[in-house]
Amino acid sequence: MPSTLNAVPLADQPTTAPEPPAKPARRADAERNRAAIIEAAGAVFAEQGGTVDVREIARSSGVGMGTLYRHFPTKDALLATVLEQQFTSWLTAAHQRAVATEDSWQALADFFEQTLSNQARNRALVESYATTGGPTHACASHCHSIIDDLRTRCPDAGLLRPDVTTADLFLLLTALSQTVQTTGDSPPGRWRRLLRISLDGLSSRNTEPLPEPASLADTPRND
Repeated sequence: MPSTLNAVPLADQPTTAPEPPAKPARRADAERNRAAIIEAAGAVFAEQGGTVDVREIARSSGVGMGTLYRHFPTKDALLATVLEQQFTSWLTAAHQRAVATEDSWQALADFFEQTLSNQARNRALVESYATTGGPTHACASHCHSIIDDLRTRCPDAGLLRPDVTTADLFLLLTALSQTVQTTGDSPPGRWRRLLRISLDGLSSRNTEPLPEPASLADTPRND
C-alpha cells in the first residue's frame, strides 16, 4: 500500500528564491580600497619617508584604519609593496630607454641620471636604497643586473676604464642617492654636478690604476 506520509504536492511546497551572490561586489570594493591605499601611501612615503604615521595614509586614502590593516597588517608590509612597485616601474623604464641608446657611454650616463632623478622625488625609496640597494633584495638584484649589462657594453667601445666593476658602479649609485636626498633641489642641479664629476672619473681617459677593493678578510668587524 503506498505511503501517504508527507505527501505534499510538489507544486504546493514552499519555495525560496536564492539571493544573488554579493562576493563580486565586495571583491571590487576591496580592490578599490587597496588601490587607494597604495596610491596614497606612495605619495606620503615619497614626501615624508618610511617613518610616517600610517594614520596619515589612511586619511589620505579615504579608508578607515581597520580597512588599511585588513590589506596590510603592518606598515612594513605596506611600505615594501609600494616601494617595490615604484622601484620596478621606474627601473624598467630607465633600462628600456638606456638600451635603446646606441651610444653605450650615454646609455650608462642616462641610466644614472634617470635613476637619481626618480630618487630625488622619493625619500622612502632613497632610505631603502641605502639600506639594501632597493626595497627588496630582488629589486637590488634587478638593478645590479641592469648596471652589469650597461657596464659590459662600455669597455667594448673603449669608453669606460677597464678596471671598473659592476660592484663599483652599484656602490656609486648608492652613494649618489644619498647625495640626492641630502642636497634636494637647493641649489637646483647640485647633485647633477656631482654626477658629472663622478662619471668623468669613470672615463677610459683616466689610466692611473684604481686601488684594489678590500677583501672580506680586510673588512673591519664590529664584534
